[in-house]
Formats: sequence, C-alpha cells, structure tokens
Amino acid sequence: MKRLSFLFFYALVFSFKAFAQTDSLDIMIGQMIMIGLEERQSINKGDLLLQAIEDGKVGGVIYFEKNLTKTNTAENLRQLNNTLKYASAIPLWIAIDEEGGRVNRLKPKYGFVATKSAQELGRQGIPDSTYAQAKRMAVQLRELGFNLNFAPSVDVAVNPDNPVIVKLGRSFSSNADSVALHAAAFIKAHQEEGIVTSIKHFPGHGSSSKDTHSSMADVSNSWQFDEIRPFKLLIDNGRLDAVMSAHIVNAHLDPDSLPATLSKKIVQNILRDFIGFNGVVFSDDMQMHAISKHYGMDNAIELAINAGVDMLLICNNVGQTERYSANQIHQIIRSKVENGEISKDRIKQSYDRIVKLKRARGF
Repeated sequence: MKRLSFLFFYALVFSFKAFAQTDSLDIMIGQMIMIGLEERQSINKGDLLLQAIEDGKVGGVIYFEKNLTKTNTAENLRQLNNTLKYASAIPLWIAIDEEGGRVNRLKPKYGFVATKSAQELGRQGIPDSTYAQAKRMAVQLRELGFNLNFAPSVDVAVNPDNPVIVKLGRSFSSNADSVALHAAAFIKAHQEEGIVTSIKHFPGHGSSSKDTHSSMADVSNSWQFDEIRPFKLLIDNGRLDAVMSAHIVNAHLDPDSLPATLSKKIVQNILRDFIGFNGVVFSDDMQMHAISKHYGMDNAIELAINAGVDMLLICNNVGQTERYSANQIHQIIRSKVENGEISKDRIKQSYDRIVKLKRARGF
C-alpha cells in the first residue's frame, strides 16, 4: 500500500512538472494534436506513435471500432489505454465517439451495453431516461480507461432527410430546447463519472442535405438561427467542457464561405465572442472530404488554428485520404509558427485552454 501511495504521489508531481513546461513550443503544439490509432489494437515499445506520445508531440488519441479486438475486448482496451496513458507526461486524452444507437464503437457483439439513439431518447421525452443511459455509458467508459467522449450531438433535426444526423438518429429533437435538456442530462451523467464530453457540431449540422465525411455541405439556404440555441443554453448552464466544430459552409455566417472549422468569423467571432464560450474547441476530423478534398492539410491546419480551434483531430479513418503521423502534423504546425503564419501566442492560447480543462477534470 505504501509503495502504491508513493507511486501515485510521484506520478502526480511528475504530471504537474510537465504542465509547468510552458516554455516548450514542442509541448504546446503537441497538446493540440489528437491522432487516430489507424489499425492498431495493441502497441509495443518502439512504435512511432508511442514514441511521439513520449516526446510530448501528442495531446490525445481517438478510437474507432477497428481498434477493438473481437475477443477479450474490454481487457485488451484497458491494457492499451494504460500503455498510452503511462507514455505521456501530460495526461493524455483517450477519446471515443459514443453517442448511442448507430454511432457507437462499443457494441453489444463485443460484450458492451446496448444503447438507444438520441432520436429514440428524444421521442421518449424523458431527460431522466437519457441521464440513466448516459450514466451506464459513462461508467463503462471510465472502467475501460477512456476520459473523453465526443458526444452528445446537439444538432437540431431541421431537415428530416439529413443523411448524416437525422437519418442516423443522432438528433434528440427538432426542438432546440428539448435538444439542450437531453444534452444537459447526458453531460451531467458523464461528468459525474469523470468523463469529459464535447458537444457537436457547431454551428449546427441538422439542416444539411450532404455528409461532410464525403463532400462539401453548404447550409447557407437551410440553416436556422435556432440551431445555435442548444450551444448557447449549454454554455450558459456553466457545465460545458468542450465544443466540436462542423465542416459545414454557411455564407450568411461567413461571406467567404469557409467551412466552420476553418472560419474565424464562426469560431472566434460567433462561438467565442458572441455566444461567450471560452473553453476548448475541437475540430471535426480534418481528413473528412469537406476539408481534405478542397484544402490541403497545411492550409487547413493554418486556417483552423487561426480561426480559434484548439485541438485538431487527425483520425486516419476516412477512406481515400492521405494518412498522417503525429510527427508530420506537429512539424507542419511548428513550421508555420517559425514562418510567422501562426503566432506563438495563438499556440499558447490553445495550450492554456487544453491544460486548464485537463486540470479542472482532475487529470
């Protein structure tokens, strides 16, 4: 018991020493990078990703179903998550998308709990039921070693034929207030179990007729101002951890027609200045075709960071896109800082927000 207590104290001191290294540009940039595990279901010493984590060039990793083994799934996940966590001096985000329903990685066929979709829960109209399901999900995530869930979706079901939100059952309701009520219950359950949540997809993906995974989605003529309301209500609630941006185009919000993730007018001027969100902003996957087919990775990274995005998701999961290592993304950002295309102050802003959230949630 004494040895365990000493090890815990040592780890705690070591983590806070790492937090104090704010003079290191490499460490600050590293905290802004979340990388997909590609096909990994385990990781060994000498793996380039593990080395990048040890070098402080990764702030988080994200899982997909392909990273789950078909047998002994829970135990293998715990082992992999522990290996990743222990490799990082600054606590590492271990992230996953667990919305419930069709958007879940931890399926019953692997021995995990079955879940209803946001749409099903919304139709029941009982936020306590949403809380109860989210509680089970959060307990499961905690026991497996995850600490960040990219959920819930707070997109309002404006377009019933929306292929990526409404048709997949990812929206609680077509009523913005109902969306916010169910989302608040979902967030509360997760926070009670020490799981950080990130609502999505700002400024609202519920009116789109296309899927940004595969193409550009222009909502200029379909988006409704009420789609911002759930974000505003949850921010005012004071318990919001983070927000994920969308890759949708809205020329009424940004006359330059930049996707929201790349738009300073949307991320900084609307989300931060107008709505008042001062927390962490995650990008959606930078390799989705709405970004990767229209903007080079170098240009997209520069635009996103200068727009006010704090953490870039490089998931290495979308088909027909170039794969990137953490080291490659890190070098792109560092080169842009050295060339004056991104200021060091802008990097420090994101670093400070990320570290503040990790500290606040006890990591």
